[in-house]
Amino acid sequence: MTTLQGGDVVLENVHFRHCSKWSAQLQLSDGTELLFCVACAVEMMEAEDISSVRKSFALSTVSGILKSSPGALRELLLQDHRVALHLIATLLGMLQTVENPITLEKTDQVLVQLLSEFRNDLSFHFVLDEIQKQVNTGLSVKRSLPTFSFLGNLVKAVPEVAHSLVTQYVPLLDHLCSALLHPDEALKTSLVYVWLQLLEAPGGTAAQFLSTATRERLCVLLLQTFDSAGSEKLIRNCAGLLWQLVKQSAAVSLLMNGPGAPFLCHENQDSLANNSQILTPNQEQQLADHCPLPLLLKKLLLSGDEILQEISAKCIAAILVHSPSQYSSFFIKANLPGFLFERLSSGSSEMLLWSIYSCLVLLTEDQLFFSQCHSVYGIESLVRSLKQSLLLTNLEVPQQGFLLLTEILERQPPGLHLFPSGSGFAVVAEVVSAGVSSPSLQVATQAVCAAAALFRLNHQSRPVQYKELEMLVKGITDRFPELLLCPQGHQRNTGNLGKSDLRSKTSKSTGFLLQAMICFQAACRLAEECASQPALMENPFTAPHKHSDAPDSVQSLCRCLLHLCDSVWIPTTLRMCEFSPNAEILQYLYSILSFQFSLFPTLKAVFAKKLASSGFIRLSVEHKSLLCAGNRNPDLNASCCGFLQTLSMTLISLSDPRFDCYHDFEEVENLLARNLPSLCCHPSDWPSLFCEYQESRSGQYCLVMVLYLALQEGDRLLPDQTVFSSVLWLLQSVQEQGGLMPRLVLRSALYLLAVTQDKSPTLDRVALNNISKALSSQSFRSLYFHHPALLHFICGYNQLAEKFGALVLGLWLTEQTHHTEEEQGSVVMQKKGEDQEQPEEGRRVQHPDTETKELLALVQKFPNVTLILLDMVSSREAPLLERALGVLEFILQHRQERTAELCLKLGPALLQALQQISVESMSQGQGSNAQAVSSLPVLLKLLCATLTADPPSPPLYANMEEIHFKLLYHVSSIVGILKPWNAESLLPAFNYLHCCLSLSPAHRTDRAVSMLLSNGGLMDQLQAVISSAPTLPPSACPPLALQCSGHLLLSSLITLQRAHSAQVCKSISWSLDTAVHRLLLQKRNTESLLLVSCLRLLQALLDADLTSPVVLLDSGPGLVGSQPLEIEDGALYPLGFKGAMGLLNALSAFILQKHEVLLRASINCLRSLLGFLKRKNLTTAMYAVCHPWTRFLLHCLLSSGESCFLHPAILLLITLLLQHNSSAVLWEPDLRHVIESVEKKGVKELSWEAAQTLSLLLKQIQMTALPTTEECRLRVARMIETLELQTTDEICDLTPPSGIVYPSLKSKQPNPLTPQSTQINQHILPKMCTHSHKRLLVRACSFSTGDDICQKGQY
Repeated sequence: MTTLQGGDVVLENVHFRHCSKWSAQLQLSDGTELLFCVACAVEMMEAEDISSVRKSFALSTVSGILKSSPGALRELLLQDHRVALHLIATLLGMLQTVENPITLEKTDQVLVQLLSEFRNDLSFHFVLDEIQKQVNTGLSVKRSLPTFSFLGNLVKAVPEVAHSLVTQYVPLLDHLCSALLHPDEALKTSLVYVWLQLLEAPGGTAAQFLSTATRERLCVLLLQTFDSAGSEKLIRNCAGLLWQLVKQSAAVSLLMNGPGAPFLCHENQDSLANNSQILTPNQEQQLADHCPLPLLLKKLLLSGDEILQEISAKCIAAILVHSPSQYSSFFIKANLPGFLFERLSSGSSEMLLWSIYSCLVLLTEDQLFFSQCHSVYGIESLVRSLKQSLLLTNLEVPQQGFLLLTEILERQPPGLHLFPSGSGFAVVAEVVSAGVSSPSLQVATQAVCAAAALFRLNHQSRPVQYKELEMLVKGITDRFPELLLCPQGHQRNTGNLGKSDLRSKTSKSTGFLLQAMICFQAACRLAEECASQPALMENPFTAPHKHSDAPDSVQSLCRCLLHLCDSVWIPTTLRMCEFSPNAEILQYLYSILSFQFSLFPTLKAVFAKKLASSGFIRLSVEHKSLLCAGNRNPDLNASCCGFLQTLSMTLISLSDPRFDCYHDFEEVENLLARNLPSLCCHPSDWPSLFCEYQESRSGQYCLVMVLYLALQEGDRLLPDQTVFSSVLWLLQSVQEQGGLMPRLVLRSALYLLAVTQDKSPTLDRVALNNISKALSSQSFRSLYFHHPALLHFICGYNQLAEKFGALVLGLWLTEQTHHTEEEQGSVVMQKKGEDQEQPEEGRRVQHPDTETKELLALVQKFPNVTLILLDMVSSREAPLLERALGVLEFILQHRQERTAELCLKLGPALLQALQQISVESMSQGQGSNAQAVSSLPVLLKLLCATLTADPPSPPLYANMEEIHFKLLYHVSSIVGILKPWNAESLLPAFNYLHCCLSLSPAHRTDRAVSMLLSNGGLMDQLQAVISSAPTLPPSACPPLALQCSGHLLLSSLITLQRAHSAQVCKSISWSLDTAVHRLLLQKRNTESLLLVSCLRLLQALLDADLTSPVVLLDSGPGLVGSQPLEIEDGALYPLGFKGAMGLLNALSAFILQKHEVLLRASINCLRSLLGFLKRKNLTTAMYAVCHPWTRFLLHCLLSSGESCFLHPAILLLITLLLQHNSSAVLWEPDLRHVIESVEKKGVKELSWEAAQTLSLLLKQIQMTALPTTEECRLRVARMIETLELQTTDEICDLTPPSGIVYPSLKSKQPNPLTPQSTQINQHILPKMCTHSHKRLLVRACSFSTGDDICQKGQY
């Protein structure tokens, strides 16, 4: 018996007989030491009188020893291998004899542990031989079951056994197959378990060496066993074995394509159970005729066990991997896809989801999957499972799910819609967006693939969910900042990433970007397709008035795509391809760029200009040369060519807006389409292509177009000298062959020559002849482009200037009008703000537009251009006259170094033109020659410009008796014969006459005024202009500007006639009553400029005491009252007391308006009125200056702030009142307030004009007996000294003629090319009021503070 003391495994009654070498003191895992005797253990297992419990205990002890003391028992047994084999045989025999299940389990366990520790072929073969002997003896099911269970456990624990069993024990394998026919499920479970462990052996060697016959029998028998299995364990083992078999192509073929047969009847099964385990050939044939695999797998899917469901899906996937086209139809016809989709809805296991996804991915390769509407049936289940899979930790599951979604979306037939409703599409878009936002870049990449497939037109719901599409594109774009796209050598801030991690992340980022580009291209294509179908362009449920700005419209999607492409996609792609260009990514980039031109046509021009100016022409050409040379990457080449052609044609249409010839446009488009694909060399190699002789020059023409378009946007593909010489050689070669270049190509070549000429050598006569011939072959207007380089190129060579100079200048001036209007419209608001902020003095300086500046630079570089402009002025071509005149005017006003030279050239030319007009008009009747009269206004404006030039031209004044007087004579003669309604010519003529009288020195105006006053026609014209009644409708009156100019001219005639006592041949009648009535009662309905000119005329008349032979004044009862006249009325006749007071009130009202020009004119007229009253009736003059209204007027002005009462005009008003001893001016508080304000502001802060007027006021204060203290007098004296020191070098006579420029206006005049005057409010300027006329008004309203108006003029 065994002893229980200390747990020793010995037999007390026999142990003393055993040699001590078979005993050892061993230690268990818990530290307990025991004595173990191998011989005792063998005899104990063989003894029948020992109970199973004691044997089980001993076996447990042996198992513990094997676990706790590895190798100890092995050393004991290997002393004699016969003892070891005897122990193994004893244990194997126990598997047949022991009935206690616990003892059997322990026996099985110890056997497996012993063999695992021995690991030698001898023990393995011994065990297999013993098992084969036992099987051959025909053991019953009860006896063989433990043996098969042990065999399965042994193969699992010792994989080497599997190889030996398959290769050397085929009969045993055959028995293992035949035994599957036994009806006992426990036996089948053990047998299937053995086969499962055989095929699961690592390395797969057992499966590889399995004979074909055995494999065939195993497949057939497994299907039958699987079909009839009832226990859960057998089903699991069968499923596992099936999973191992379907990994082999041969087994799959047997399982799927084997012939079917009915199952064996129960009688056959019983006979097999009672007799032998070996199948007869007839029985095997019956089993081979049946193949229920799809139904078996379907049954597993219907089970509630997720493990079986997972195995089923994995089996289906494994079968389909071998040959999807061959086997998928079996599963589809068995409705397996529907059951797989159902399991997606209920399954939560990561492995199950992944397996089903993989299985369905393979099934989608068969079109039968879609034709039977499995995709339509399962799309909702798929979307729900994808939503759940994104919450799982295993990111391979959602990745596989999005792969399935991608395959379904890509393969779905267009006729079967997956998302008929907007809500269904929105759910899918939401899930895809969530996948794009996944932390895993691989999941996001696969989700982007699904998004690309989702952007197909056949997947869009009705109405199209543009908002969801837009959000999806934005979601993809939001992932760009985290991408690692730069090559490793250029990466920064990569943290602690190793080289392998860095390489992996870069690869993933590149893959994501590639799929994103594919998706963005699909979105652009979808937007283009929707935009071409009116039914899809907008949501019918959106209000009509919101369609254009609705977020769910195709316009919104197109705008979003263009914005994202411009701001994110282009920079990201270029950054990635900067150091290592990727052909695939670039292919999609250029395709996307091509789409942008059609998505938003209104922004096509802006987008094209931005791309070209950013160097995309160079970029695409370099990518073609780098990646497409040698017929590589044809898809990239085609994409680049398509982009270049679209961009080029867009730029061509923008560069030539006058172009309307479809033939030329199509010719260039075909030229680019034919030659761009073959243009795969670097730009540095292009010069050699120009020098090659080619029978067809289309390739060279293509190079010219590309160079032109790139250079037009500032991208120089080649050095300027290289471009210049290459194009010049091409022109010469074409001319020598007698060829004719296409119009647009020739225009581009001309552009290249013009723009690159500065850094190129001077052309010789031969080259100029070739260029001249080429330009003569086409209409020059069709070759013209608006660029200053063309002006310099044509005018820089006399040979070209003689032939094309007038044409290019004419076109430049014609195009200038359009460009100037655009520039003025684009900056009008900005200039308004600047005008409000800038001081008045600073606003007077005006600048020419860009085109005029270029012409001025051209004239300065090539003076002969002036002669061409003069020819244009006298050519009577109406469209060019005004622009040429504007340029010449600006040169006269602002180019002092050219003024004298230009005036000397203009004088004879203008005199000749006027003489011709005068002769033609005389010979054909008064004003009947329409052609002559049409050019007259321009010539007269140019004459005015020569007189108002700054500074004036000394030769012009020195030769007054020669050219200038003749010009004055012809102008006055022409005025006399013009029609009264010809205001277009009368206005500049009046302005010119007034300029001559106002700007000429006083001692040289006697002949001029005498000649004008003797011209009856001129006086008739003046009479017609100034005698219009204010009550007449505007259409019946002369234009406002003409009336103003007539008043100014008449005032100059009155002043100079009085100065020179010139004779008058015909007087002009003028109603003084009407004039005062207009100033007093109709001022609100009268333009300010007309009021100013009327005041200037009244000023001249008042200075002449209202008795001038030039003007016969009409008075009325409204001014002088009824007969007989009162004393005051008689003294003041024809103005009268009432008229004087009315005029005084009107002037006071004008002063209170504080209108700049009107204020000056009013104070000048007030000065003359007070002088007139003082000379005629001193009492009335004192009454006027001491009236309470005068005090109220002064109080209002002094209370209006510092900017008002320190205005020169207000200071002059106070001076006038002091001169006339007005009691309205008080020292306290008026004059003290003025002085204190000046002291506070500082004398240096005053303008020159204000300082001079203040000096006059202070001197007048000193001369006036005012109740002031000594301190006040000293303050006045000190201020006068300060003013005198400041203006010592600038003191001049402040009493200029009323028509001569006041010194305060000595600053440069406004730009005559942009008719704006900052000293006159723009809103009151009439359209016909020319710039010269405005300036004359300003001069006429300048202050004159003395009585002598005939002094020498100053300018």
